Amino acid sequence: MIEPDDADSRSYSERVIVLAPTARDSEVTRRLLAEARIEGVACKGWRHADELMHEGAGALMVTDSAFVDPGFAVLLNVLERQPSWSNLPVLALCRHGMQAAGLREARLRNLTVLDRPTSTRVMISAVRTALRGRRWQYQIRDQIESLQRAERSLRQADQRKDEFLATLAHELRNPLAPIRTGLQLLGANPPQDSAHARSVTEMMNRQMNQLLRLIDDLLEVSRISTGKLILQREPLDMRRVVEVALESCQPLIERGGHHLSVSLPDEELCVDGDLTRLAQSLSNLLNNAAKYTPDGGSIWLTLSRAGGNAVLTVRDSGVGLPEGMTDRVFDMFAQVNRSLERAQGGLGIGLALVKSLVSLHGGRVSAASPGPGLGSTFTLELPLLAADSAPAPLPAAAEPEAARPARILVVDDNDDAAQSLAMLLSLSGHQVEVENSGQAALRKAASFLPQAVFCDVGMPGMGGHEFATLLRQDARFASTLLVALTGWGSEEDKKRSRAAGFDAHLTKPASVDAVTALLAQL
Repeated sequence: MIEPDDADSRSYSERVIVLAPTARDSEVTRRLLAEARIEGVACKGWRHADELMHEGAGALMVTDSAFVDPGFAVLLNVLERQPSWSNLPVLALCRHGMQAAGLREARLRNLTVLDRPTSTRVMISAVRTALRGRRWQYQIRDQIESLQRAERSLRQADQRKDEFLATLAHELRNPLAPIRTGLQLLGANPPQDSAHARSVTEMMNRQMNQLLRLIDDLLEVSRISTGKLILQREPLDMRRVVEVALESCQPLIERGGHHLSVSLPDEELCVDGDLTRLAQSLSNLLNNAAKYTPDGGSIWLTLSRAGGNAVLTVRDSGVGLPEGMTDRVFDMFAQVNRSLERAQGGLGIGLALVKSLVSLHGGRVSAASPGPGLGSTFTLELPLLAADSAPAPLPAAAEPEAARPARILVVDDNDDAAQSLAMLLSLSGHQVEVENSGQAALRKAASFLPQAVFCDVGMPGMGGHEFATLLRQDARFASTLLVALTGWGSEEDKKRSRAAGFDAHLTKPASVDAVTALLAQL
């Protein structure tokens, strides 16, 4: 009756425990139950009945002689200690019905009294009714356990959410602090030393890139969880993935003074994959190794073939993983050591993102560690393509052309954002005008006749999409380069921009290279 917490050990038993005055009576009752396809078990005494009830039972059948036996206290004790969902049916065969000696004193909660003797038909009917009730109890138990599991999951999710928000605030403040300091330095000391100014701006740029990586990871998780992430698959040599990932990770590895050893095969290992997403996955693994390996430690990156799979292995000499954490480390917001996480930075979503992206490619990722302080190994496996599906050689990258001076209209309700972009464009020789609303921008366009327009989407009043649609209705702007510049960057957002008449969609903050490349089309 007292069941273990382990769900795999739960009892759904419908056997009837028979406790009769004699072994012969028990056996006769068991045979009658068997003929009705009901499992019955004859007891050999009170202790045996106690053991059987703990293992699981659908009902208990006794006679009136049991109520006056001192040993019956054993069973009463078991019945009184039942879980809240359980109310084991007791069927009592009594010569004097409810007047049987000791029956009322027993105070049984789920009691059915049958005449003794009784017909087989009546007994079997009563047993079946009792077992139907017992099945309802099992269903109630399962529902209670399901609700309890859901409650525990919600509490854990709520706790992780609180931890995540606290970590997010911490991680966003980290890069903002040096950016603010850099701005104050430039404001208090106008740049006379070009080397000093370059050092400050490079620092600010590194911290801004860190902010953008945090935001990009959050967006990726959101896209995956809502099924909106679309992979741009192509036949892809995994050596190219390693090359791209190393480009983004090299600064972090160098700052830690880590020794990086890279082992690549001479042969192509081609997969059907998205270069950006796979490089992002490997980059996250390498960044993870760099963050949790003490300065001067070692990181080993190996690409090899194992059967029909391409296998990437990232091994480090870092802090390692405690026992039981090798699977949980891929959970969303998982933190191996919270104090260490705060020291090293991170939202606890990087490895979860790796697992999701690799799974979308039909692969898998795993972690292993001998223990704390002994380093970790992360292994990423992807199915190889057939030999005749090798990627074509990549064309040589073309140098971006310098944009010719042009008339450009910048539209953004955030005046700081608009003015800073205008200043950047002016440095390249462009003639720039700024407006802070869609209505004002339409009026300005009519007189200024811009060759390119950079427009925010989420403006109050007339939004960017409405502005673009109205501008395109004027034949003078049919060939104007119209660029959406916004914080919204999903595929759905890009489709809406194209439908409204935009030629391109850039997410804020847009890089100088991206802006220059678009203007070079003029």
